[in-house]
Amino acid sequence: MDTRVAFISGPRQSGKTTLANEIATDRMSFFTLDNATVRRSALDDPVGFVRGLDCAVIDEIQRAPELLLEIKNAVDHDTRPGRFLLTGSANIMTIPQVTESLAGRMEIIRLLPLSQAEILGSRPNFIDRAFDAQKPVVDHFIVGERLIEAVLSGGYPEAIERKKWTRRQEWYHSYLESIINRDIRDMTQIEQIALMPRLMTVLAEHSGKLVNYSAIGSALDLNHVTTRKYVHILENLFLIHAIPPWFTRRLRRAIKSPKLHFFDSGLLAAMQNISPDKVKKNRTSFGSILETFVLGELYKLTALSEQRCAFFHYRDKENNEVDIILENRQGDIIGVEVKASATVTSRDFSGLKKLNEAAGEKFVQGLVLYDHKQVVPFAENMFAAPISCLWSMS
Repeated sequence: MDTRVAFISGPRQSGKTTLANEIATDRMSFFTLDNATVRRSALDDPVGFVRGLDCAVIDEIQRAPELLLEIKNAVDHDTRPGRFLLTGSANIMTIPQVTESLAGRMEIIRLLPLSQAEILGSRPNFIDRAFDAQKPVVDHFIVGERLIEAVLSGGYPEAIERKKWTRRQEWYHSYLESIINRDIRDMTQIEQIALMPRLMTVLAEHSGKLVNYSAIGSALDLNHVTTRKYVHILENLFLIHAIPPWFTRRLRRAIKSPKLHFFDSGLLAAMQNISPDKVKKNRTSFGSILETFVLGELYKLTALSEQRCAFFHYRDKENNEVDIILENRQGDIIGVEVKASATVTSRDFSGLKKLNEAAGEKFVQGLVLYDHKQVVPFAENMFAAPISCLWSMS
C-alpha cells in the first residue's frame, strides 16, 4: 500500500474481507464492525477507538462512519502509507462529510462479485483491444445452455458453489433478506422497511428499462419522492445502479433518462424467478438479464484495463438505442449492443450507426455481442462478436 488509507468497497459476500486479509501485513490489527462489541466501542468513543491504533484493518466501516473523521485526523498527524485498510458494503462516498474528510488521503478499490474471467482463470484484454480498434478475439467458448447457466448463476462465490439451481436462488433470497435486516435497518431511517423486498421485485421487472420513479412506486403505493429515496439506498448498497444517458449537442432527440440495472445477473434472475429450464421454454425474459450480465462483466474488466472508462447508454425518440457505451478519458467511444440470439443482421447495428454519426471521429468501434462462436465484420469498425470475447485472451 502506497497511500495512507485504502478502502475496499463493494457488495457483501464479494470477497472484501478475504482480500483485506491477504493485503494486510502482520502488524495490522483487525476489527470488524459486524461484531456488536467492537461496533459499540467505535460508536461510543470514536476518538479513543482510533487513537489507540497504529495500523489497522477495519471491516464494514459503514456501520460506524463516525470513525472516518478520526481516521482523517490520525493520518494527517502520521502520514505513513498503509496505516488503515477499510472495507465497506455501502457507498460511503455519498456522505458529504466523508468525501471532504478523506479527499486526497484515501484510494478506493471497487470489488464486485466474480467475473467469468476470474472463474475461468483467464486475464482478457477485451476493453484495451476495442479501444485500439482491434478485431475481437475468442478462445474460450461459452454458448447456448452453458451461457444461460453462467448468466443466471451470477458471480457470488457462495451461490456458484451450490450445485442445485433451487439452492442457488434460495441463497440470493437469503442474501437480500440479510442486507435488509442488517444494513438497511441499521444504517438508514426507513418508515416502511417491510416494503424493501417487494421494491426489489418491482425493480427486477424494470431492469434494463429507463428509470421511472412514478411507475416503480405506483406498484407499492409510494410517491416518486419516497421511491427515489428508497432506490438510492439500494444503489448505495451495490444492489442496483443507474446508467446515465450519453448525448451531445448534435443529438437533439436523445432521451436523457438513466437506465436501471442490477449489479449481479444472478440476483436479478432470482428476483424474477428465472431458471435455465424456464429460459429454454421461453427466452423472452433472458434478454434483460443477459444485458445486466454483460454490463457487469465490462465493469469488472475495467480493473484489468489501461483505460479508465465511464459507462453510458444511448436511446433516442426514434427508438434507436445502444445498450452500453464505454467512454475513456480522451472521449473515445465504444458501443456495445447485447443480443440473446445466435443470429445478427445489419438491423442490429442501427443504434451503433446512429452513435457513430453522433460521436464522429471519437467513435472507435461498435460491437453486437451475441450467443455464437464466430466474429463477423459488418463494417470497417463494426463487428458481431461472441459474448465469450469478454473472457477470452489474445
